[in-house]
Amino acid sequence: MRWNLRQSQTERVQALADELVLLPACSKSPDAAGTLARLLFFRGIETAEAASQFLSSSLAQLHSPYLMTGMKAAVDRLDAAIERKEGILVYGDYDVDGTTAVVILKMAIELCGGTADFHVPHRIREGYDLRGDVIERAAAAGIRLVISVDAGTRAFAAAESARRAGVDLIITDHHLPGQDGLPHAFAVINPNQPGCDYPCKSLCGAGIAFKVAQALMEKRLLHRDQSQLLLSFLKVAAIATIADSVPLVGENRVIASLGLNALRKAVNPGLKALLEIAQLGGKALTSGEVAFRIAPRINAAGRMDVAEDVIDLFSTKDPAQAREIALCLDKLNSERQEEERRILELIELRLADDVSLRESYCMVIDGDGWHRGVIGITATRIVERYGRPTLVVSRDGENAHGSGRSIPAFHLLNALESCASLFTRFGGHAYAVGFSLASENLSDLRAQLDTYARTRMCPADFEPTLNIDAELPLDSITPDLFETLRKLEPFGAGNPEPVFCATARLSAPAKVVKEKHVRLKLAPVINGSANGWGRALVHNAVGWRLAERVTEAKLLAGDLLDVAFTLDHNEHAEFGGIELSLRDFKARADPPGPKTATVAGATN
Repeated sequence: MRWNLRQSQTERVQALADELVLLPACSKSPDAAGTLARLLFFRGIETAEAASQFLSSSLAQLHSPYLMTGMKAAVDRLDAAIERKEGILVYGDYDVDGTTAVVILKMAIELCGGTADFHVPHRIREGYDLRGDVIERAAAAGIRLVISVDAGTRAFAAAESARRAGVDLIITDHHLPGQDGLPHAFAVINPNQPGCDYPCKSLCGAGIAFKVAQALMEKRLLHRDQSQLLLSFLKVAAIATIADSVPLVGENRVIASLGLNALRKAVNPGLKALLEIAQLGGKALTSGEVAFRIAPRINAAGRMDVAEDVIDLFSTKDPAQAREIALCLDKLNSERQEEERRILELIELRLADDVSLRESYCMVIDGDGWHRGVIGITATRIVERYGRPTLVVSRDGENAHGSGRSIPAFHLLNALESCASLFTRFGGHAYAVGFSLASENLSDLRAQLDTYARTRMCPADFEPTLNIDAELPLDSITPDLFETLRKLEPFGAGNPEPVFCATARLSAPAKVVKEKHVRLKLAPVINGSANGWGRALVHNAVGWRLAERVTEAKLLAGDLLDVAFTLDHNEHAEFGGIELSLRDFKARADPPGPKTATVAGATN
């Protein structure tokens, strides 16, 4: 892994640091303020005013939903449907973004006095996006208004079915439109559509559903406290925003920040049950906990079984039923993990035997009958390991269905557009795609994508780069600095967790945990400038999935290491406290002279 120590303009960073110490919410420590100023500078924030807004999210920072093209027409139509007591069908997707979007819009319509049914397609039987036959059945049942969430931008056939059936179709989505433009619908709400000037282009599907809910509640519930209404919906929108890996800047940051804070006081029985099952009830949540402990359980419903369970979870008022559904989602998530492990083992065997596949610039890996609910996350794991764009495909007789993930150097949707004739359907964005095609086209797909990728990438693009924000000697890590850095949360795409580097001495043998992870004790290297506080510390560090590398390096107590890390907090009652989370390490030779690391003393 290549380390890239980011460079900043010292004078401008120092000017910002001098302003930060004057802000009520910031540390008065010059060192902490200097580190925070450097990190803000890398995020394009160079004034105290911009910093104050970034560090303190508020409802006032939400944009007017009516800045979004199509919003007024859509809300007026929803308002009319509610007034006339028409049935409304909310048509969503089966992943965490789609199901939570259904929850948001369905609850908002019902809160405003309407009646809303919903349809979430089965991943295997129906696949992604709107289907004309579903809309036709809804029309036969008397539905005259269908509103999509997290889907529909390329659903031309379904839109035509709606028109023929006399159904008004409102499309709300965030996926990129194709070369053929947009489907003909009553209204299309997508900030990425041509001509839409909405300031935040990167809202997820549930984020857009939230904006529709915001506009609808403003129109119909003027007598209610809008701030409390918005905060209640932000709890769910925040989960989807974090899970969908959209950039956590601008309005997305506001949604995630306010939603995470509100989740500490979950009232909905389903949400409370889900948090309790994940052992997160009643505590302040981080974006990482949502991404790795909440979102996978919600996603498991659509991946392994029926996504409708998620809507049922949030809809029930019975705590006992809510817990039962939450336990079911937990079980499905365990099954998903096992299936993912099985497919990964098969892929690793394939790559070990097939050099040409392993060295292709865009890997297309197929298998017979692989569970379509886990191939997307499997593709993510392969990209993480090999650093190359990867499509994982499940063959089912004459048909095949796939999911792909990419790296920063390669726009995956554009790549699929280059061989569009091979697919029966496809969609997505730069980093993630989904598609289906005839199994007989797989060899052509593999060849065409590899040729396309070789014209746009070089081998250096496959080497992962770790951007390091600053050098941070271990003796400079203090509780005050840690609390200052927490003000940058929530972390995610567009606002990554700060990564630091330091030279450290291994003060005890490494301890392998659960065969994959490793725990280390790292001591500061004293260079003559360390203060007394730093001299007394040996930092706990954990290396997730680094056990194999540490074992191969044959590290011994006393070895000198360059470490790249983020700062975390271990909540354990006995050995909790500030903890280093290792991103990478490099063993280095000792310079001439005596070793100068502190290897004894209190442990942080």
